[in-house]
Amino acid sequence: MFKKSRLISWLVLLLSLIALFLSAWILIPAPTMPLLVLSVGAREVCPWLLVANTIILLTAWLLLRDSGRRLALIASLIGLLICGWELASIAPAQAQMENAMRQELGQDYLNKIPAEALSQMRSTPFAFIDSFRGISQGKTRHLEGVIFNTPAGDDLSMEIYQPPEKGIYPALVVIYGGAWRSGSPKSYPEFNRYMAARGYTVFAIDYRHAPRYRYPAQQEDVLASLNFIRENAAKYEADAERVVLFGRSSGAHLAMLAAYNSNVLPVRGVISYYGPVNLTEGYNNPPRPDPINTRMVLEDFLGGVPQKLPKQYEVASPISYVKNKVAPTLLIYGSQDHVVQAKYGRQIYQGLQKEGNTAVLLEIPWAEHGFDAVFNGVSNQLALYYTERFLAWAVKTGNGL
Repeated sequence: MFKKSRLISWLVLLLSLIALFLSAWILIPAPTMPLLVLSVGAREVCPWLLVANTIILLTAWLLLRDSGRRLALIASLIGLLICGWELASIAPAQAQMENAMRQELGQDYLNKIPAEALSQMRSTPFAFIDSFRGISQGKTRHLEGVIFNTPAGDDLSMEIYQPPEKGIYPALVVIYGGAWRSGSPKSYPEFNRYMAARGYTVFAIDYRHAPRYRYPAQQEDVLASLNFIRENAAKYEADAERVVLFGRSSGAHLAMLAAYNSNVLPVRGVISYYGPVNLTEGYNNPPRPDPINTRMVLEDFLGGVPQKLPKQYEVASPISYVKNKVAPTLLIYGSQDHVVQAKYGRQIYQGLQKEGNTAVLLEIPWAEHGFDAVFNGVSNQLALYYTERFLAWAVKTGNGL
């Protein structure tokens, strides 16, 4: 009996320390790529960690009577406080985001969105229960591996997601991230299905990767995909006059370049999740810590350092194309991003505003780079709520023109 009691005590203590270790990554900036995955995940499954810490705390309080009890209680309590801080930050963050949307799009911007479109959207920015049960995506049709270009003999394809019923729908072009050197159009299928189920034809496109192919190859591939969409819009049930570009990280960088510096399609809006905007400054002032080795990534992408290739860095930076009458822009960054710092989102937002453009900047106080990797995570619930509203405002009301 004594041995069993000791075993339970050690097990509870171990679980409390594991839960505290995981919870601590909500606050700790990650120094390496593997730890970045842990840091992103901890912040997004915070409700799960809250429940785990609560169960361990109650178990330690009720069952333990030995010296390990105090340590287990302290560890669980600290974990609870960390998780509680993040969850307590949701309401003020959401209020700031709502204010930013209304300030830029108009206090009545939701009234301009068709009731049918609004009824399909999430009804609340964050639902605690959705962290556990997931976010319903809905039925869609999916076309795989549609080849749109063959540069240098390499087939580039796209994944196309369509609403369940045939029709003509606004087009959402999705560009994946991966530091310009990795990734696939098959990434983040939950987001693509979710948007298709709500009345968009989603084109998740591919592009060539660095360092084998350097800029502007990636931008050429994005433009080739837009040409393909324009020429085949009717075939794939897309409205070529109502197009929004969406990208994550390096994909957001490519989306902004295409939206601000191309006339292939009449882009109604561009949505950037944590996209790089000023490559010269990003090279000269990398984040600390720097889990992806920013300078090496940029050298692979552009072929050298900015001191030797200043023009290349300039023309590859979206901020170089901020001018009057560019596409309305939604920028979403994590304030704790240690790959593409939120200050760059603020920088391009200020530039867009100064030139008289429509731009919305939303910051998520606790979020790291890649916060939407967990589709039902805390940060992605907020991002998704405002992304679908901005998207509908841009293509379903005529205000994105």
